[in-house]
Amino acid sequence: MTTAADVKQFNTQLEAENPFAQITENVCRVAEAPKPPKAWYISFAISSTVMLCFFSSIGYVFWEGIGAWGNMSPVFWGFPIVNFVFWVGIGHAGTLISAVLYLFRQDWRTGINRFAEAMTIFAVICAAIFPGIHIGRPWLPYWMFPIPNQMNMWPQFRSPLEWDVFAVSTYATVSILFWYMGMIPDLATLRDRSRSTVRRLVYGLFSMGWRGSSRQWHRYEKAYQILAALATPLVLSVHSVVSFDFATAQLPGWHTTIFPPYFVAGAIFGGFAMVVVLAVPARQFFGLKRIISMRHLENMCIIMLVTGTLVGYAYMMEFFIAWYGGVPEESFTFINRAFGPYSWAYWTMVSCNVLAPQLFWFRRLRRSIPVMFIVAVFINVGMWFERFVIVCTSLSRDFIPSNWGYFIPTKVDFITLIGSFGLFFTLFLLFCRYLPMVAMSEVKAIHYNHHMHHHH
Repeated sequence: MTTAADVKQFNTQLEAENPFAQITENVCRVAEAPKPPKAWYISFAISSTVMLCFFSSIGYVFWEGIGAWGNMSPVFWGFPIVNFVFWVGIGHAGTLISAVLYLFRQDWRTGINRFAEAMTIFAVICAAIFPGIHIGRPWLPYWMFPIPNQMNMWPQFRSPLEWDVFAVSTYATVSILFWYMGMIPDLATLRDRSRSTVRRLVYGLFSMGWRGSSRQWHRYEKAYQILAALATPLVLSVHSVVSFDFATAQLPGWHTTIFPPYFVAGAIFGGFAMVVVLAVPARQFFGLKRIISMRHLENMCIIMLVTGTLVGYAYMMEFFIAWYGGVPEESFTFINRAFGPYSWAYWTMVSCNVLAPQLFWFRRLRRSIPVMFIVAVFINVGMWFERFVIVCTSLSRDFIPSNWGYFIPTKVDFITLIGSFGLFFTLFLLFCRYLPMVAMSEVKAIHYNHHMHHHH
């Protein structure tokens, strides 16, 4: 008869000898603990309250009509589209970390990829809500899909808004497959360790009879590689398509060829900032310091520095092209952005996106957790303002001065924006609680390889 004390002693002995057991303990402890840390409850209470505000503000808009938002003529696209582009962008770091870095054999991604993939899915969920509620008749969003119907009406396939529907839904599908597939071995680990029947059933159902035989691993690696290869072009395509929403319009300030690469760089930039914002507290509260190490965080800071500088280059290029192109409306739009009624938004964007990440040139600063966290928050603010500047300033002053207007968001706009963060963090906290946050099998494989290299 073995007692709990024996098991405990055995585990301690095991841990002393075996680094893999430590990794498993470290990660599983979070999902298996009867109660998460107090910080989790506090954050969950806050985020779910904010999420309720989100859904009630959407309900209010359905009831009152779009007039509850600040959208007006000529700014017909207000906060909803800004938020949509912002959230789709946040999702990009996840795909980049999990797929592209996997194909490039970058070992350091394993500590953070599961996180980042989960984040991608939750960000896409947040993003998908906005176009649906922004169409003015939110009970008819299925009109966006090419479904045969009695009216013989089809969506306009030449419209970039329709391309968006395809791009984002493909992106969501592939991301979910990729995330879930990567989790199967870890769900099996949780299944084998769980003590309660309910948990064993649930984890057992979702781990699909994973036994970890070498044939299963072989198939798994192949499938994972194929999914990574499918997800990689999506990193580039999705945000390029989102940028076509603007770039294919005639409006000065939107009608630019630099948009696709510039939006992609901006998306990866904003996404990595969000990964840092989430990873820093999670590793603090869940004791994952050994797995999400300083090296991961530093590498993410370097990526933010690179992409931030690219975005800064794109801002300068836009001004150069506006001057060089010789279209008076175009050059007016850019001068108006920097010195017109919205100059406050423009300079907020520049200082958050271009100046803040420059701190990461210094090793001491990019290895300092507080600096990293604060800069990442600033970058998220800056990226939101970038979308605001592109959508709202360009629309607010077009070709004819008699058409000009000034967009002022309402309270409902702000509640919807803040509320979407509530939804995002609520989903993320549930994920932290019930699913393996770190890809244990992958961290172990890397660990094993290093181990073998050192001994031979």
